[in-house]
Amino acid sequence: MTLNTLIPSLFRKEVLAMTAYKVADAVGLIKLDAMENPYGWPEDFKRQWLETLKECPLNRYPDPEAQLLVQTIRTHDQIPAQHAILLGNGSDEIIQLLLMALPPNASVLSPAPGFVIYQQISNCLGLGYHGSPLLAHDFELDLPAMLAAIELYQPAVIFIAYPNNPTGNLFNPGSVHSIIKAAKGVVVIDEAYAPFAHASFIGSLEHYENLLVMRTVSKLGLAGLRLGYIAGNPELIGQLNKIRLPYNINSLTQLSANFALTHKALFDQQTQAICTSRAMVFNWLNNMDGITAYPSSANFILFRVGQGQADKIHASLKQQGVLIKNLSPQGGLLSDCLRVTIGTEHENTAFIGALTNSMSKH
Repeated sequence: MTLNTLIPSLFRKEVLAMTAYKVADAVGLIKLDAMENPYGWPEDFKRQWLETLKECPLNRYPDPEAQLLVQTIRTHDQIPAQHAILLGNGSDEIIQLLLMALPPNASVLSPAPGFVIYQQISNCLGLGYHGSPLLAHDFELDLPAMLAAIELYQPAVIFIAYPNNPTGNLFNPGSVHSIIKAAKGVVVIDEAYAPFAHASFIGSLEHYENLLVMRTVSKLGLAGLRLGYIAGNPELIGQLNKIRLPYNINSLTQLSANFALTHKALFDQQTQAICTSRAMVFNWLNNMDGITAYPSSANFILFRVGQGQADKIHASLKQQGVLIKNLSPQGGLLSDCLRVTIGTEHENTAFIGALTNSMSKH
């Protein structure tokens, strides 16, 4: 048997039809494409962290329930004791777990544009994914359209990113509550960018049995740990826990995340610096001819350039040593759109300088 016959016979048609999630090579570039915290740790902070790792028993399996870390997360994010918490290898694993648990004919609904992993994993599993378009002028939820989609598709899971990625805005909370009430299945509020938004649905968990809130420590400044969690009704979380692979959170991640989250002041300081810089970059962008920047409650800003110019400007920025995200190839509401992560003062200045140069050429 040749590969030409082996591959089609081996893999499901959904997998064969997919393209891999691409991560751009950022070597030698100012990296402003992946919504990372640009700040490192002070040297004394690193020394304290390394001290906590010295006694880590790497010859033993990690705590399968990560009990100490779960308690730290519960305290850090003020999650009441009656709600269960499940940890994942980043939010991506949690999304995958939830969708793997659904029956083959289940539907999944999310606003569009939204986090691409919702659709990618749904498609991989052969589920019926449906994107409900946002309003074109401000990327707000089209509530009548969402409610109609709920009625039509009866989704088992609805994902709502809050703030939304890639648009950066917080949806009207009243609309979100209406969606939760109308849903016959589970509603997952993805709060990956909560540190920059000062808004959350964690306080609403006690009011809705079908509500789950998902978070990650990646945007806070711990992207290298790959740690996310989902919180909500213990019975729902218990079903997900059945298919979670044992020991999915390694010992070094457990110890490192626990250390970091018990030093809240440092990350609060970094988050505030990012929010301050976000306001400055937003003003710079909106004062440039030919650019429309959209308000953001996350650590990135979506902006629109002239028709047909996004690819050229993105390439020009890269040639000048600055890597941002080109969203224009996704089409639809994201046509002619680029997204920049908020960096350090030096990185933000370099980006604006390179963008100014690119705009003058195009």
